[in-house]
Amino acid sequence: MADDFKIRVDLESGGSVPILHITGEITSEADDEIMNAYNSVPEGSRTRVLINFSETSYINSAGIATLISLITKASENSGKIEFAGLNSHFRKVMDIVGLTDFVLIHDSLEKALS
Repeated sequence: MADDFKIRVDLESGGSVPILHITGEITSEADDEIMNAYNSVPEGSRTRVLINFSETSYINSAGIATLISLITKASENSGKIEFAGLNSHFRKVMDIVGLTDFVLIHDSLEKALS
């Protein structure tokens, strides 16, 4: 059975750094929710946004396309997206598709916030 996608916007835990916690599978069905979650972050707080993948179980090409759109939107508005908590497989996928050239990747959420 597929893991249901969930996203939670956390404006408290990271201090001044908003965190998008993604759980489950990132597919085309997650596109609107990811963009809406990002848009719910106050504009003044979007200079650096962390995406926590530690509970993400799957990502397909449509999910990667969503992440690319998000990274593009952030950079057009002088913001940065950073990834945390990628497992070794997802990290390799991000490297293969070239996302590691555009985002800072942290081993863990704790390291990203330190």
